[in-house]
Amino acid sequence: MNWDETGPDTDELLDERLVDAGADGEDTAVEAALRPKDLDEFVGQEKVREQLDLVLKAARARGATADHVLLSGAPGLGKTTLSMIIAAEMNAPIRITSGPAIQHAGDLAAILSSLQEGEVLFLDEIHRMSRPAEEMLYMAMEDFRVDVIVGKGPGATAIPLELPPFTLVGATTRAGLLPPPLRDRFGFTGHMEFYAPTELERVIHRSAGLLDVAIDVEGAAEIAGRSRGTPRIANRLLRRVRDYAQVKADGRIDREIAAAALRVYEVDARGLDRLDRAVLGALLKLFGGGPVGLSTLAVAVGEERETVEEVAEPFLVREGLLARTPRGRVATPAAWAHLGLAPPQHGGKGQQGLFGA
Repeated sequence: MNWDETGPDTDELLDERLVDAGADGEDTAVEAALRPKDLDEFVGQEKVREQLDLVLKAARARGATADHVLLSGAPGLGKTTLSMIIAAEMNAPIRITSGPAIQHAGDLAAILSSLQEGEVLFLDEIHRMSRPAEEMLYMAMEDFRVDVIVGKGPGATAIPLELPPFTLVGATTRAGLLPPPLRDRFGFTGHMEFYAPTELERVIHRSAGLLDVAIDVEGAAEIAGRSRGTPRIANRLLRRVRDYAQVKADGRIDREIAAAALRVYEVDARGLDRLDRAVLGALLKLFGGGPVGLSTLAVAVGEERETVEEVAEPFLVREGLLARTPRGRVATPAAWAHLGLAPPQHGGKGQQGLFGA
């Protein structure tokens, strides 16, 4: 869907890839097949889509290169897909790279100097680019020029290199880490929101049609409700439910089949997976609901601190199951209810000030 990879393949080629691919190759081909190719196919993100449509149509009418675009939001919401759609709408090629891959200004200079006129350069995780490369990007975005340094020391010479007009599409999951000089050079900034269940149902129905999977309204709703507001997760769960339906049933997906399949894959009714429940379980059962430090909580579940903080916590906080406080992580009353546990009679350690006695 909006969230799985595609290129300029014809429908016929996609069908062949879906049939002929092997185990890992099949998932890659499926992801490619599900990604929409234009804004009309893109589900959700109505405001961003409308605004971006105006930007691209105006650029085409002027016969000019589109303004630089910055897309921010959580992983899996469609940033990469939109970059490909921008290239398709502008009838331009696209080059894809990422911030961590550009650690030196020379890496960026090599990419920029090889761009064609009007080409779209997609830079994922742009906030993780090195500072020297970032400073080179300022001039490239504004003046379509870079200075290549030749030599070292006092004899070093800056040679200006003219660049053809291009469109930079930057994607970031942490827009706050972008320095203002870089952020201000983007002509259009769009923030991607989490999807509503009804939007995810549309995503699932479209993907099911492309995958030739029979699914009813209730089955799609069951999957959508466990997809954490993220189309990428919705598509992944749909593929796993499809596998279950093919092996354990007649291939058709209804609510019962979807629920049974997701139990096998340890995704509960609110979308919590094994790690989420392990974090909540440790917080409630071992630490009485908190507060407890992040490092201690990570040790208790046998995961790295970064994994708990970046993978599990954002969803648990968004769902109102966990709170971050200056004293540590604290479970909310909803967390006790979700795991079917009774909170301590006087609340967990340190909870009274947050949620009352």
